[in-house]
Amino acid sequence: MSATEHYNRSIIAFLGELWGEGYLSPGGPEEVARIVEGLDLAGKTVLDVGSGAGGVAMTLVREHGAGRVVGIDVEDDVCEAARQLVAEAGLAERIEFRRVEPGPFPLPDASVDIIFSKDSIVHIRDKEALAAEAFRVLRPGGWFAASDWMISHDGAPSPEMAYYLTCEDLDFGMASPVRYERALRQAGFTKVRLTNRNQWYRERAQEELGWLSGGGRQRFVDILGAQAVADQIKTWTAMVQVVESGEHCPHHFRGQKP
Repeated sequence: MSATEHYNRSIIAFLGELWGEGYLSPGGPEEVARIVEGLDLAGKTVLDVGSGAGGVAMTLVREHGAGRVVGIDVEDDVCEAARQLVAEAGLAERIEFRRVEPGPFPLPDASVDIIFSKDSIVHIRDKEALAAEAFRVLRPGGWFAASDWMISHDGAPSPEMAYYLTCEDLDFGMASPVRYERALRQAGFTKVRLTNRNQWYRERAQEELGWLSGGGRQRFVDILGAQAVADQIKTWTAMVQVVESGEHCPHHFRGQKP
């Protein structure tokens, strides 16, 4: 993850308007449910990596019965926003957020039942180290279940993808599904599975671009200002192109620690 602060209060509010309160990526509780489908979270301790503004952690507790969620993130503003959201919901006894430095997870070996992440580990460039850390802190039988933004291939991005990443300016360390699978297996995970969500997001991204540039634009301008919204429209337009080509391919993935 990058120590650079990318998600200030205005961006958090903008993304919450676009994707739902407390969410910094698309799909909301429905995508969380798909990521953990078939897994038993009831009463379990969950590590939420890149926990963002708190919406995911609340969903894990409210809708999936997680006993305790520890959220970690590298940005101060998102941790503060998450703490406020959780406190207002009366869930502070079951959910905590820690602002951490990039690097190893600040947890003991074999201390959590589930590791979850929603579209945030794209900021972690070393996928092999990430998989090894996840394996370390999971208890035997535990699962690493996540979604992330991926690129369809190893090697240099296309000019279109390079342009999109420049527009995004979020220090993305995109990797291919092949690299993710290899990293998980090398770390020791079994029952590894990846699911391509490109088709879903291909349709969703077009909708989002329509919201930003259409009749609902003013509500985003009220949050960010006209120039910032124009910049977001430029970014979404570039993103739609690489999502439609398949080079930008969001995936769900999971693996179990034996």
